[in-house]
Amino acid sequence: MRVGFRHQVLHVGVVLIALLIAFAPTLAVAPAEAPRKVTVVSFGLFGGQDVFRSEATGAAEIVASRFGGDPVIVRFNTRKNRDATIETLAATLQSAAKRMDPSTDILFLILTSHGSPEGLAVSAGRQSRTLTQSRLAGMLDRTGLRYKVVIISACYSGIFIPRLANADTLVITAADPHHSSFGCEDKAKWTYFGDAFFNSALRQSETLKDAFTLARSLVLTWELRSGFEPSHPQMAGGENVEPLLVARH
Repeated sequence: MRVGFRHQVLHVGVVLIALLIAFAPTLAVAPAEAPRKVTVVSFGLFGGQDVFRSEATGAAEIVASRFGGDPVIVRFNTRKNRDATIETLAATLQSAAKRMDPSTDILFLILTSHGSPEGLAVSAGRQSRTLTQSRLAGMLDRTGLRYKVVIISACYSGIFIPRLANADTLVITAADPHHSSFGCEDKAKWTYFGDAFFNSALRQSETLKDAFTLARSLVLTWELRSGFEPSHPQMAGGENVEPLLVARH
């Protein structure tokens, strides 16, 4: 009986070893999830001052260096050129979306301009128009992309939050719906918000939330020092997308 029992134990052991060998590939640690593609689209919409060209370009470079960017698309208006119109923004978003996986990839949209309670100023050559909340919301909806980050550097830019922000779309604005933002000097490289968020906070923060918190504090310090009424930068939505964007080291 003892010999038979030992034989059975040995047989079971051999079978278990064979099974482990056979299924070893499936028991291995699953490979890391492929990185999500991030597309950066940055538009300087007001051609009458060079600061918006500079900010659109610099912001795109910093975002791409921190979170990746494939591709990085930058367009801006100058006093002579009309490269960043409402129509080119819509076309650019559609073109970029066609090269992205709508369920996993992330669109990072940056808009910098003057703003009003009606929307963003689009000054292209002699043409002046306003990009409204509904117009921008429609453009983004037509991309079919799930995950989006929209950062708007402009006065009164908080007006865009109710139309754009949701769990899959993070919206960060330079001001609330009732206040101006500052630093739009022609020869400047950044506005106050652009300098604080992109040029300072984002370079040293792990997440967009951390960068926003630091930038808001910096902006308030600069505004109070200059005697300006605070602009109250805003951040809303993005519960699903914000955790997906962790800065590179």
